[in-house]
Amino acid sequence: MQSTPRVLVVGGGLAGLVAARHLAGGGVTVSLLERRDTVGGRVRTIERDGFRFDRGFQVLFTAYPAVQRELDLEALDLRAFAPGATIARPGHRSTLSDPLREPRAALSTLLNPDITVGDKRRVLSLWRELRGREHDPDAVFAADRSEDTTIDQFLRDRGFSDRFRERFVAPFYGGITLDRSLSTSSRVFEYTFAALASGSTAVPAAGMGAIPAQLADRARAVGATIETGCEVETIEYRERDETVTVSLEDGDDDNNGDSDDSHESDDNHDGGTANRDVDAVIVAADPPTAQSLTGVSAIPTEGRASTTQYYRLSGRTTLNTGRRLLLNASDDGPVHVVPHSEVAPEYAPPDETLLSATYLGHREESDQELTDRTQAALESWYPERAVGELEPVHTERIEFAQFAQPPGVYERLPDVRDPEGPVYLAGDYTRWSSIQGAMESGRQAARAVLKDLSR
Repeated sequence: MQSTPRVLVVGGGLAGLVAARHLAGGGVTVSLLERRDTVGGRVRTIERDGFRFDRGFQVLFTAYPAVQRELDLEALDLRAFAPGATIARPGHRSTLSDPLREPRAALSTLLNPDITVGDKRRVLSLWRELRGREHDPDAVFAADRSEDTTIDQFLRDRGFSDRFRERFVAPFYGGITLDRSLSTSSRVFEYTFAALASGSTAVPAAGMGAIPAQLADRARAVGATIETGCEVETIEYRERDETVTVSLEDGDDDNNGDSDDSHESDDNHDGGTANRDVDAVIVAADPPTAQSLTGVSAIPTEGRASTTQYYRLSGRTTLNTGRRLLLNASDDGPVHVVPHSEVAPEYAPPDETLLSATYLGHREESDQELTDRTQAALESWYPERAVGELEPVHTERIEFAQFAQPPGVYERLPDVRDPEGPVYLAGDYTRWSSIQGAMESGRQAARAVLKDLSR
């Protein structure tokens, strides 16, 4: 009798969890190995003193096809941001929203002095042009390379004003791409613009860590085993018998020291070093680790950094943003400020206000210096009243928040089958940097493994 194929998934981020679920559902014996003591990778939530801190600014775009396919959105108990954003600069704030989805904001959007009348017409025209593309991301990212340009050039070519690009798009997409210069591929703009127009931007009430927690539960439900505290050292393919040996030993969570406060935990590995012989391996680790384990040079290792600080706002002060992001139009200070407890009251204890501010790139300032910069920005945006004092309660300095995505990068990304032998890749770096890219990559890697094993 032929034995059931054995597959290991290395890495417990979104890609690895989705891959494990589809593999187990396909009838193979699958174990997922995660080096930290919790799953989630870059999508994690820390709980402390009644507050919830996501690992950097993260949101869920509900229009993503992989999100709708892989997640039970109702069970996540989502809390949605209001459409659009508040554009903020010294002495001034204005609202830009979608009047079709939020009629109450139609007048303030129509009269918004930060956006020209022509830009408002161009936004509507662009929405009509890109509508429906959220259903087929592959068609967007695999389009003719000669048509790929920067976000800035894409908008210039369509006649958008400097004011619109600098005051709205730069801080808004700076938060999405971690690149305020708008030098990221226009493919990201085209696809996410369509997704934003047709779906919601939301967070689970329990924090973004609820997403990998749900994926892990769904993987276990179909038979996958998840082992945490397991760090893979080497992966060796033996051509003579077409098997793979994975060498591992216990790993410690060396990232920010937040393992004790993480959103959820799994069964720990029982210690010691070990070799495991399996029929196939999916490497779903972070890009630098995946490149080290597989030797695939096409895996992008140039990352974009960011720092997100969380603050308790003193007293009963509220910024009254209407559940919108505060975009920094002046390019001095944080790229944006997020009213977390206004959007999701579950992120803070009762009667507490939780905000965050995100700074792009590597920051040399101390935590207190960044807090002072955020305080100064808010006070300049709200000159008509006292803002209240910010108390920093958590800081996330992330060196590799996402890989860089300049024009043309998608033609250079690795294929799922690029490693030698029955070793496969899963990670957003095989598609594009996003929750959609990560989840879809996990499904595609599992499909490749199941197809090859069936031979």
